[in-house]
Amino acid sequence: MARDALVGTTLAGYALLDRVGEGGTATVYRAEHPVHGTVAFKVLREKLRQDRTAVARFVREASFGTRVTHPNVIRTIETGEAEGFPFLVIEWAAGELLESYAKRNAPFPPDEVAAVVTQIAGAVYAAHAVGIVHRDLKPDNVMYHHDTRTVKLLDFGIATATDVTPDQRLTRAGFFVGTLMYVAPEALSGEVVSPAADQYSLATMAYLFLTGTLPYTAKSPREMFTQLLSQPPIPLNKAKPEIQYHAAVEEVVMKGLAKAPGDRYADVNAFAAALAEVLKDPFPAEAPTSGFLSRMKGLFGR
Repeated sequence: MARDALVGTTLAGYALLDRVGEGGTATVYRAEHPVHGTVAFKVLREKLRQDRTAVARFVREASFGTRVTHPNVIRTIETGEAEGFPFLVIEWAAGELLESYAKRNAPFPPDEVAAVVTQIAGAVYAAHAVGIVHRDLKPDNVMYHHDTRTVKLLDFGIATATDVTPDQRLTRAGFFVGTLMYVAPEALSGEVVSPAADQYSLATMAYLFLTGTLPYTAKSPREMFTQLLSQPPIPLNKAKPEIQYHAAVEEVVMKGLAKAPGDRYADVNAFAAALAEVLKDPFPAEAPTSGFLSRMKGLFGR
């Protein structure tokens, strides 16, 4: 693999130590700064530096990051341009991407699901409180430290303001942004979405954490698009026959996954609170001969 030309250099006073990731719009480096210590240093990818929309998104991500202050939101430290490189500096969060952790460990114990969902909801609600919808809420945009069960919400790159006017939009009408597996059905039209869309995405994450699978079984993007628009999600208790929750748990998750935004909870915190409450007693009483409770304890006994 070719050596990254920026590794070993210093930009805006930040020494870039190694490349740690690359997304669709930016490359991320671990960097050191004499005042800020270890940070994540994001640089807009070279092929996008002449793309006015990509640059606008990058600048907007920085501005949104500075507007949202919450213990579970990654802190924005600095933004600017150095030697022709648009950059964004954010705090270095310990742990790993929640996507990687979930692939190895889902389904999670119910108390861990409650802790993770509650923290993410708090972070997202803080964004909603200042008029920002994340639009790309998924495990790959959350850092997770398992030892402390602490999450940090990342990446406001495709977030939008709820008061955006048509001429300020960076997404053309009729096109949607986000990740199909987690996107709310109403987002597929490409219209401006409400905070309820983030609640839908969080409910999809909760479904994954509780079952180890997702509420739709599409095998291609086209099929997923069709299912999201025309079919209800698979009920929680039908996701895996060996995992059965109280009907109340299923009811909360499926309400968060309602097709119509108005049929969901009033806000993401209300959804998380309802889920945390029913997860205090998540499993139905054991049938006399089924051994169900023992199997469930074994499943989550790590």
